[in-house]
Amino acid sequence: MRKHFLLLVFMLAVSLTATAQSRGTKIGYIDMEYILQNVPDYIEAKNQLEQKAQKWKQEIEIKQIDIAKLKESLKTERVLLTRELIEEREEEIAFQENALLEYQQKRFGPTGDLMTQKAVLAQPVQDQVFTAVQDIAEAKKYDFVFNKTSDLTMLFSAKRYDISDQVIRVLNRASRRNQLKGKELKEQEKKEALEDMVDDNPALQERQAKIDAKKAAREKLVADRKAAQEEKKRLAEEKRNAARQGKTGSTTTTAPPNKEEGKTSATTATETNNKVQDAEQTDDDSTATEDPKKKSAEARAQILADRKKAQEEKKAKALADRQAKIDAAKKAREDKAKEKENKN
Repeated sequence: MRKHFLLLVFMLAVSLTATAQSRGTKIGYIDMEYILQNVPDYIEAKNQLEQKAQKWKQEIEIKQIDIAKLKESLKTERVLLTRELIEEREEEIAFQENALLEYQQKRFGPTGDLMTQKAVLAQPVQDQVFTAVQDIAEAKKYDFVFNKTSDLTMLFSAKRYDISDQVIRVLNRASRRNQLKGKELKEQEKKEALEDMVDDNPALQERQAKIDAKKAAREKLVADRKAAQEEKKRLAEEKRNAARQGKTGSTTTTAPPNKEEGKTSATTATETNNKVQDAEQTDDDSTATEDPKKKSAEARAQILADRKKAQEEKKAKALADRQAKIDAAKKAREDKAKEKENKN
């Protein structure tokens, strides 16, 4: 029976194709499932319904766990219970299982809440699709428009006869027009007219595709250039900050208390500046594969280490000079005391 039905459908398709070729009949088809997947309102409502279904599944799982606990408890305590208590518990378990089965059918059965709400959800969109199909068929002189997902089996359908994208465009246009006013609405109508021209002319379709591809390439090139400039600017800023920190460290060194200390501090400051310059030169000559943040961090760490070393040397020198002065003063007092004692 199915073979005869398929043969009949095939003969009908061949007949329609022959008629279309001989009399100029225009045929198209739509894919309802594809259209529904590209309608924002339907997708949002479908997500909400799926959340409800997930909640129902969780309720079923909780009830299944409760029934499993009742069975396990009965299995454990069976030897301790009387026959009447065992039968009572078995009846309770059977009642819970029947209630769970009824709940599953209520939510997920063929006529359950899920299937009913899906049909209610799809009906308004389907009505809009049928209206859009009629408008497109009248405007573009289609004689027949089939639904690919209906009970009518389509053994083959050429993509050029698919008007599903046109239907989606019509639905989205209606939604956008409700949000536009005045000049924006006129510009939108011009854009829609251009889209309709592209649909009717394959040459324009190819040309529009090339234009869109060139536009996307230009946008990508501009984005890449902007990203490169931002990266270059960031590296330059990090380099300036590192150099500024090095200069600040060298200029904050205090004046030496004596000539030797001044020489030592000046030498240390000179060595620190030279190391800063060497670090900056090394940072400039590093390869492109090194991390700029890592280079600047190492340079700053070296500068801080040199600065700390210079301060420690300065402190040690000051302590040594102070101790020398103390020893000299002590020796002078002792010599003066001896000289006074000799005079007496």
